[in-house]
Amino acid sequence: MTLYGEKSPPADDRPTVQVTAVTWPDDGPATAPAPAVGEPEDTPRRGRRMRILLAAGVTGGVFAAVAGAGAWAYAGDVPRGTTVLGAELGGRSRTDADRALRAELDRRAAALAAPLRITVGQRTAEINPADVGLAIDVPATVAAAAEADAHPVSRLVGSRTVDPVVTIDVDRLDAALGKAAGNEARGMTMPAITFKGTTPKVVQPKPGLALDPQRSADLVRAGWLAGDPITVPLVESHPATTAEELDKLVTELAKPAVALPVTLRTDKGSVKVPPAAIAKSLRFTADKTGKLTPSVDVKRLRTALGDDLNAIEVPPKDATMTISGGQPKVVEGRPGQQLDTADLGRDLLAVLPKSEGREVTGELKPTPPALTAEKLAGLGIKERVSTFTTRFTGGMASSRSQNIATIAKEVDGTVVLSGKTFSLNGHTGERGYAQGYRDAPVILDGKLVPGVGGGTSQFTTTLFNATYYAGLEDVEHKPHSYWFDRYPAVIESTIFWPDLDFKFRNNTEYGLLIDTSFTSSSVTVSIWSTKIYDSVKTEYGPRRNITTPKVIHLEPGPSCIPSNGINGFTQDAFRVIKKGGVVVKREKFSWRYDAEPRYVCGPKPS
Repeated sequence: MTLYGEKSPPADDRPTVQVTAVTWPDDGPATAPAPAVGEPEDTPRRGRRMRILLAAGVTGGVFAAVAGAGAWAYAGDVPRGTTVLGAELGGRSRTDADRALRAELDRRAAALAAPLRITVGQRTAEINPADVGLAIDVPATVAAAAEADAHPVSRLVGSRTVDPVVTIDVDRLDAALGKAAGNEARGMTMPAITFKGTTPKVVQPKPGLALDPQRSADLVRAGWLAGDPITVPLVESHPATTAEELDKLVTELAKPAVALPVTLRTDKGSVKVPPAAIAKSLRFTADKTGKLTPSVDVKRLRTALGDDLNAIEVPPKDATMTISGGQPKVVEGRPGQQLDTADLGRDLLAVLPKSEGREVTGELKPTPPALTAEKLAGLGIKERVSTFTTRFTGGMASSRSQNIATIAKEVDGTVVLSGKTFSLNGHTGERGYAQGYRDAPVILDGKLVPGVGGGTSQFTTTLFNATYYAGLEDVEHKPHSYWFDRYPAVIESTIFWPDLDFKFRNNTEYGLLIDTSFTSSSVTVSIWSTKIYDSVKTEYGPRRNITTPKVIHLEPGPSCIPSNGINGFTQDAFRVIKKGGVVVKREKFSWRYDAEPRYVCGPKPS
């Protein structure tokens, strides 16, 4: 049975509910009362059924209404009632929500781009939002709005505000705020323990006053959107190692470490490590938090022990190359035996606090040479690429000639690998009396005076020209102040320990050998490698700006060295390199020579 009234209800958007009649059992008394006069016998039963069916119809309509409202509440990607910065995004798709939020940001563009007034400590500065990457990430904000938690009923009648996702470049902000803070910010004074001789010197830790980059970013984000004044505090930070812990390190490690020597025992004998060597190798290193950590620097220890290690170690010897019969010949090196330093620092650190039992055991391990015969043979050193000779007077009895021979022997046989830079000062070290050098004339403060190592500049010029004509890369050189006719103009170099050096770089793919030789009147340097250029030549420009020497009278005596004087001039030299019949490089070298005075040992004539 379908229950409708005699007239149809007004049309609306509620769904039509079809109800099917159901006969329910009569739950009244066993004997029903007599029907009223004129009432059909089954009236009570029909009425009860009608009430039930009507109730069912009303319930169905409510369910239908709720279902429709739920569909309305869940329409779109963003829950209804959701706003961001006052923009209604609820009920919209992500695309529409993105568009609506961008429109709101366009309306606020001027305010969002306005400079921020930020107080840091006692200082105030203005910072442009764009300069520190302040921006609203629209896609991320829409995603957050779409994921906003909303109960189904809340979706019908509730509202919620979602904060925008704000991006900021924390490093750029920290730099800008640090500049604004100026000297109000100060770094921590890190704790330190060093040694002066064998006496520990201490730097006590002190707190710093600095910005907390992440906290600063959070405060600027919030203040930017709210339009409120922004105050960023400076935070006091303390080094991780306290003054008490520092004092403990001094008392329990630094002082006892240098009180007595340590015995280093090996299978080949023992070596005493004196307190001075311990002081030079015991390091206390602070990390960025100010945590101080002790360690033993084994490289420093080896340097401090020096030749003492020769008692137990055999250093490896690299393979060498000599020129024999006009051809390069490889001479095999030999392995050595050296201390295994992997655990030595740790073991030494463990006994330094002790007053007794100050012994460590070291292990000697085979050490191959850095340059083996096989590697040396494969470097492509097969032919003479260039050679250069300069001449001198005085014979080998001259101190100057002896110095030239000494430095030539030190450099002879040196191998420079591909890509490596050779330093003449670095190779020979100091050139003093202890190294076999003698007094000979040197240029000092514009005049010739006796000095140890005089003559080494002639070897330097010879080596420079050999590398120059091999086409190698010039890294560092300096011509003399005055020109001497025994050298080519401009293409020459002086040297002086430790301030003036000569360096070149092996810019080829092959290794190279420096071969030196000398006679009583000349020194020669040759470069052996693989020839890669057809020719390397020099083209000179004319001399210009010529100046004449002046006469200077000096006090007679052993320190006075007379000279005839030399004109000064400026000149250009061009290194022209050819390969495959064409010029592949043209390099300009220029130098200005001073006029060397004519020095006279004696008073000026009256």
